Amino acid sequence: MHIYAFGSVCRGEVDVSSDIDMLAIVNGYDPRFNPSDYSVYSYERIHELWEQGNPFAWHLFLESKLVYSQDDIDYLQSIGEPSTYKYGVIDCEKFHEIFLSAKVSIDSSALTEIFDLSSVFLAVRNFATCYSLHSDISPDFSRNSARNLGVHSIPIDTSAYNLFERARVLCTRGLGEILSPAEIAKAKMTLGEIDSWMMEILRTIESDIYERV
Repeated sequence: MHIYAFGSVCRGEVDVSSDIDMLAIVNGYDPRFNPSDYSVYSYERIHELWEQGNPFAWHLFLESKLVYSQDDIDYLQSIGEPSTYKYGVIDCEKFHEIFLSAKVSIDSSALTEIFDLSSVFLAVRNFATCYSLHSDISPDFSRNSARNLGVHSIPIDTSAYNLFERARVLCTRGLGEILSPAEIAKAKMTLGEIDSWMMEILRTIESDIYERV
């Protein structure tokens, strides 16, 4: 059994909206680990993620901290570096589709606006993380990944970006003030810019792959 912390607590980005992400690697079912408190993985599944070069494997390899080891070995470091990440286009397209679905929903109904803004933040953050893994940019798993891409950073201002983040925290943790109608309207006005940004990065990734071939 090996237990790790990962996420914002390991990056030193803890604030009032942060939670503590914990990973438990076990053999078979272990009733001590509630899936609502831990990400529970088998050793076999961890190896599969490493072989795939999965973004979560890279996240753990680069940013996790060992909390407990049954054999006094840092298991994740002992298995070495994950395979090269090869799915930038596929993963970015997937998160672009999630964004588009949320955009359609928010344009068609006011009943789920905050949930849809939360989904936009999820899509944007993960899209940017996958792009950072694919490109020569330093891998970024933070909540600000879309703002840390240099010239390819998301082209909306900080106040608008923070509205999407607030919606995400509201939906996942129930923390913070409800967004006002004016704030929701401000966030919705940036959806076209976000779509264009995603499309431009997708073209960049596809061009990179074409040139390598």
